[in-house]
Amino acid sequence: MSDAPATAVNDTAVPAPPAHPDILVAAVALIRDRRVLMVTARGRDVWFMPGGKIDPGESEADAAAREAWEEVTVRLDPAALEPLFTVLIQAHGEPDGRLVRMAVFGAETPDDPSASAEVSAVHWATSADAAHCPPAGVEVLRLLHAAGRID
Repeated sequence: MSDAPATAVNDTAVPAPPAHPDILVAAVALIRDRRVLMVTARGRDVWFMPGGKIDPGESEADAAAREAWEEVTVRLDPAALEPLFTVLIQAHGEPDGRLVRMAVFGAETPDDPSASAEVSAVHWATSADAAHCPPAGVEVLRLLHAAGRID
């Protein structure tokens, strides 16, 4: 049962919509040598997964591949991305209750990621780097470590 207040529609109780809709994003987990690629966005001080908001009409995999190119200049085929998991957690810098819903995809590429105009730095992270991350990044590192993919 939801704790959200209900409204009546035709004498039927209907849960009220959430106060803040989830922020829908897709991200890429590019792993090398038991480390995962993370980025620092320009003007920010935390490490994020390469990724971003899903555009209207765009699939999660398409968004993840697009964001990988825009942020770390790596071209990925959306069809080759491996769905890993979805993180649902408090969004960094947003009001309490505003959640980010991040679809995370595994990816492989021989290309060397580099910072784009949107990104000030790239980092190869392990679970020991969680202190640099917002809640979603902490959860991604935890899940990748639990799966034995990163140190």
